[in-house]
Amino acid sequence: MVHAGLSDELHPTPPVPRVVGSLLHFTEIRSRFLPHPHDVIVCLPPDYALNRDRRYPVLYLHDGQNVFDDLAMSPFGVQWGIDTTARALMHAQVIEPLIIVAIGNAGRDRIDEYTPTRDNAHDAGGLADRYGQMLVYELKPWVDHNWRTRRGARDTGLAGSSLGGLLTLHLGLTHSTVFGKLGLLSPSVWWDDRWIVRQLVANNGMRPELKIWLDVGTGEARMLKGTRLLFRMLLRRGWQPGHDLLYMEADGALHNERAWGERSGLFLRFLFPAMSSSIEAMASAMSSGMS
Repeated sequence: MVHAGLSDELHPTPPVPRVVGSLLHFTEIRSRFLPHPHDVIVCLPPDYALNRDRRYPVLYLHDGQNVFDDLAMSPFGVQWGIDTTARALMHAQVIEPLIIVAIGNAGRDRIDEYTPTRDNAHDAGGLADRYGQMLVYELKPWVDHNWRTRRGARDTGLAGSSLGGLLTLHLGLTHSTVFGKLGLLSPSVWWDDRWIVRQLVANNGMRPELKIWLDVGTGEARMLKGTRLLFRMLLRRGWQPGHDLLYMEADGALHNERAWGERSGLFLRFLFPAMSSSIEAMASAMSSGMS
């Protein structure tokens, strides 16, 4: 491994992973932009070692402790299981083979790193842009150097839940030339008096080319109203349902890892379909979840 993108001063020797099942677990990845190190977990597709001439799209996930079955680190005791889901969908040729890179959160400082503004009501927040600099200028170049990736925005996704969903949308809007596919699961639209919606309203310029999955559970009282408002605003800004936007309300789903894991296969199918026809078929099948 080489440390392209990572600071030589902070990483005098290249990071070495611990192999856990299908995963490569790198600990203590440090950044010039953030005060705390982060775990980074890389999940390669099943055919990676066999197809040495093939390059792969990449999905970056926030809250990396919570997403993989093969590395059960969630403090809540439940993982999304997106590694298991993705492997099954790849084997079934429902989604294209892809690399998944999960970034662990910073624990107590998660709320600061995942929010774009300082929210006086919570006396916290405002480091999302620095987190974005870590992703764009350090982590992504390092991933692109060490693995066979397709590096353009059309082949690079970003996804997260709750505050991770808010962070994903903010970074998608500010770095649309880097991240072209967004997965927004139960995003915290409420943050700082719905700042993210106000940003969409204020930005009357050209709409960025982003393919967006947006969802929420009907059992998420705090999230439902704000997510519906965000969906309406995306429509107003020109995103087209079934084309570059898919919205789902999961009946009765709560705000937790289990619910997001149950929807992970759906957003993978929309953002990384094996064939273009999969998009139309899925949009038609899920039309009842759109409003």
